[in-house]
Amino acid sequence: MLTPPTAFPICTIANTPRLPEHCIEWASVLEWPKVHKDKKLDTDDPDHIEWLYQQASARAALFKIEGVTWALTQGVVKNIIPAIASTNAIIAASCCNEALKIATACAPYLNNYMMYVGNDSVYTYTFEHEKRPECPVCGGESLNAEVGRDWTLERFIESLTARQDLQISRPSLSYSGGALFWPSPPDVFEATRPNLEKKVVDLLGEEEGVVVVDPALPVSVNISVTYV
Repeated sequence: MLTPPTAFPICTIANTPRLPEHCIEWASVLEWPKVHKDKKLDTDDPDHIEWLYQQASARAALFKIEGVTWALTQGVVKNIIPAIASTNAIIAASCCNEALKIATACAPYLNNYMMYVGNDSVYTYTFEHEKRPECPVCGGESLNAEVGRDWTLERFIESLTARQDLQISRPSLSYSGGALFWPSPPDVFEATRPNLEKKVVDLLGEEEGVVVVDPALPVSVNISVTYV
């Protein structure tokens, strides 16, 4: 999603600059440490940007390179990507179009998704993303888990990690009475580890569910336990 910073060869920057960006990189990468030693370059400090601009301009004049500006200097050292006006215009026009449709009911309005393609021509497409009730992220409903009455908490956790609809590996389990088992931090792990050998029915009772948290899940998941 983020454009990686543009990298220039050091040999080009130091010996044969051809672009204004080469001169700016020379000023920030090579000249600044040489002159200022251990002083850190602050790309948000206008005085630092001004110094780089002056140094880059002098080097550009030496190699007869045009185009070094204060704004370009700031953009190179901070890796600023200029905003494209057409993108903002498309989004603004879409918002105005949807507002008009909602206010006048002149046409069906956008629900939750629109795609715009404008590389070679103009193409838009819209449809409604539907929500799966059993989705652990956006469904909002609790998932069901069948548990044997002789199951220990450790076996229950193994069954959860084997479920394809969850795809978890290091779950933390809690219930209304507190933590059932947390793999971290270490002190909580040591406090909850004895629960692994206890039966689920003894820990939860007949009507209790569990809340599962895992690094692979963006949200917590409620699990309703049914004994078989």
